Amino acid sequence: MATTTYPIPVFHFQVEWGGTRIGFTEVSGLTTELEPIPYREGSSLNYNDTKMPGRPKFTDITLKRGIFEKDNEFFQWISTVKLNKIDRRDITISLLNENHDPVMVWKVVSAWPSKVEGPSLKSTGNEVAIESITLVHEGITFEAP
Repeated sequence: MATTTYPIPVFHFQVEWGGTRIGFTEVSGLTTELEPIPYREGSSLNYNDTKMPGRPKFTDITLKRGIFEKDNEFFQWISTVKLNKIDRRDITISLLNENHDPVMVWKVVSAWPSKVEGPSLKSTGNEVAIESITLVHEGITFEAP
């Protein structure tokens, strides 16, 4: 009997910063992009530009999680801004397999919060209160263990 293989589902992951694992419901923005540099020599026989890889660009990362009583770490972190200085953290985001082993790992360098957003409150709501934090950073590296 042949074994069928499937792609890895996105719902089993973990986030670590400062050696602490924090549970999140959603992570987005794991994007790296290279800015193209157009170049054309004046005597080129072709009229089109040659495109060379330029500087890397990294999008902001957004993390979402449920709110727990007396846990205001996101707001504490964003309030560490003092005279253009802030607490920067390296963050590891791992996609896990069924044995809880990492199969894809993103390492985020020198992240700091640019935005913390509380939940949308509504009197007729029936869902968990979710907060989000948007992180800017100085780069992402990718590892496949």
